[in-house]
Amino acid sequence: MDTARRERTGLGRMTAILLCITTLSGCGGPWRDTYLNRGVHKLTQADVEEKFGPPSTAKTPVLGGDTVWTYRVPMGDREVHPWDPSSLATGKKTKAPPSPSPFGKSLAGSEEPYREPLYCYRYTLSFDEDKRLKDWKREECVPRASEEETDSQ
Repeated sequence: MDTARRERTGLGRMTAILLCITTLSGCGGPWRDTYLNRGVHKLTQADVEEKFGPPSTAKTPVLGGDTVWTYRVPMGDREVHPWDPSSLATGKKTKAPPSPSPFGKSLAGSEEPYREPLYCYRYTLSFDEDKRLKDWKREECVPRASEEETDSQ
């Protein structure tokens, strides 16, 4: 095999590897993020409602302007951080029996199988007057002050 052919073959392999890495790195994060990123200025309210269901809250201004929808979504480590090796090596992932804690390991004892912790995220979507997705953001759910006061009493 001549040197030029070896260089072309090596370059082709390197290009293929880089293409695979680039493609896979674009798939990181929750599927909702990818769906919404690709849908800005394209998706309608009907499209989003078909995929996500009805919003947790919807605010439509009476005098016109942007409509704002919010969704509260529970997500596990593997959905939020799919490329984090620590979320894959935490332990045997099995379906646990009902537990007093829906957010992770049971308080009942360590003999219960591992359950992936859940986190709450709020998606806030803005739609223009034509009912097209204008922009969106995802943030962790934070309890309101009134909820914190109730819990501490």
